[in-house]
Amino acid sequence: MELDKPIKVDPFLRWVGGKRWFVKHYSDFLPNKYNRYIEPFLGSGSVYFHLQPKQAILGDINEELIITYIAIRDNWKLVEEKLICHKKKHDDDENYYYEIRKSKPINPFDRAARFIYLNRTCFNGIYRVNKKGEFNVPKGTRNSVIFETDDFESVSNVLSTAEIYAIDFETLIDQSGPDDLVFADPPYTVRHNQNGFIKYNEKLFSWNDQIRLANALERAAKRGSKIISTNANHESIRDLYFEKGFRIETISRYSSICANPNKRNRFEEVVILNK
Repeated sequence: MELDKPIKVDPFLRWVGGKRWFVKHYSDFLPNKYNRYIEPFLGSGSVYFHLQPKQAILGDINEELIITYIAIRDNWKLVEEKLICHKKKHDDDENYYYEIRKSKPINPFDRAARFIYLNRTCFNGIYRVNKKGEFNVPKGTRNSVIFETDDFESVSNVLSTAEIYAIDFETLIDQSGPDDLVFADPPYTVRHNQNGFIKYNEKLFSWNDQIRLANALERAAKRGSKIISTNANHESIRDLYFEKGFRIETISRYSSICANPNKRNRFEEVVILNK
């Protein structure tokens, strides 16, 4: 179910693999009518903020990310106030980024402001942690902590009716029912992991995870859910979903992950849908 009069809400996070480009160029894949919206790999939430459904179940295995969304939903003003404090100190101290990167706040609103601050000032918006689960991305060249597009109040309003969980994707997808819309945008790994995609998560999204995802989406489709999933355009992915009866469409995007701008290029991806 869609909001009656959705307002434009920009995602507040930079996110590798984010789907702003998908919403801009391929929104025709998204249905106009559905029951609940279910997204198990939330990331920057580009599709969610575009659709602004009245009922949504949102999830991600990244606990820091989920804490941030919940904090903004529950008290956006407090998160914004703390982010403004980060901006002032960031402008005054060139080492402030690394001090905050080492910090481990407990309060959820402090954690949310820290997460947004690091996301906006780290290298290329990458989220990467070491074996201890500690964020270890170096400082980037961007210094903007507050964006002109920031509208945390509207973000909070859109999130106000959403259920948000730090949870495994399979558990979330298994909650879908008839006419629910499941949008799944997993980390892109392929069989034998020969695709060259960089792994940003603490736990590698393995080929076994790809199989678990395909099986979960197949179960959801059999329950009558509407499926839209994006993935790498690779033979192993195509074979995995084709044998389960899904329709596969090829699309292209511009990749800006590479540090060398001369090596950035367009990459093909696939959209996996119910037939």
